[in-house]
Amino acid sequence: MERALSKQRAVMDLGAAEWRAALGLAESDIPQAVIMEGSWWREQRTAWRLSLLDNVRELAFPDMFHGRWQGLPVVYSCVYGAPRAVELAHLFGVLGTPRMVMIGTCGALDPALAPGDVVVPSVAVPREGVAHLYGSSDTVEADHELAELGRSALEARGISTSDVLHLTWSSIFAQSGAMVEEWRRTGYGSVDMEAATLYAVAQYFGFRATSLLAVWDQLDADRSFLDPLSTHEQAALDAANAAVFEVALEITLERST
Repeated sequence: MERALSKQRAVMDLGAAEWRAALGLAESDIPQAVIMEGSWWREQRTAWRLSLLDNVRELAFPDMFHGRWQGLPVVYSCVYGAPRAVELAHLFGVLGTPRMVMIGTCGALDPALAPGDVVVPSVAVPREGVAHLYGSSDTVEADHELAELGRSALEARGISTSDVLHLTWSSIFAQSGAMVEEWRRTGYGSVDMEAATLYAVAQYFGFRATSLLAVWDQLDADRSFLDPLSTHEQAALDAANAAVFEVALEITLERST
């Protein structure tokens, strides 16, 4: 007999108790922060980030690592693209995690941006195919206080920051020169693949979120991640990549009230 529609339950309908059981996570271990990183270099980034945490363990779902920073529970996961980012944001949004940060890299569309600058966008435009499922409109916003804390902490480390209109796109491959020129004419200053997704899910569940995205590609100058950086540019990018994780921990955990 066909199941009645009223009794059907899908993943989006699952509650906190079910997710805790699936993860093998005690209520006292629900993370106070989730930090996601959009990167291809999953093994390298994961080892690097987890080296700063204590009591690290992988949860029942792969690539979701639970640890502690200054005694507070945090989850880190290296994600790539909106379909993966939404899983972390949704799952821990249901569990009640109050703060999440997306770190990683982005492409610059604003010629004033240089490698190693960090974009902390207050407003993002979701064009990645996921955010609309969480009720997003044409734009989604970061938590402005959390974003400002991120900018201040980065600037204190000597990292230049920028708040430009940010685009979240579906694929680093599915972009042509004509698209890039259209994005620039539209007024977008930077582009990534996950930030707007996080912002949309944050608005849906009511947690606070921001993004700290180090500039790598300079799309306005036709330079992609395949093109080598100068020694100075590489050093600036390396410093930014180190700083964004440290700052993400500080603004989500150390300053929590």
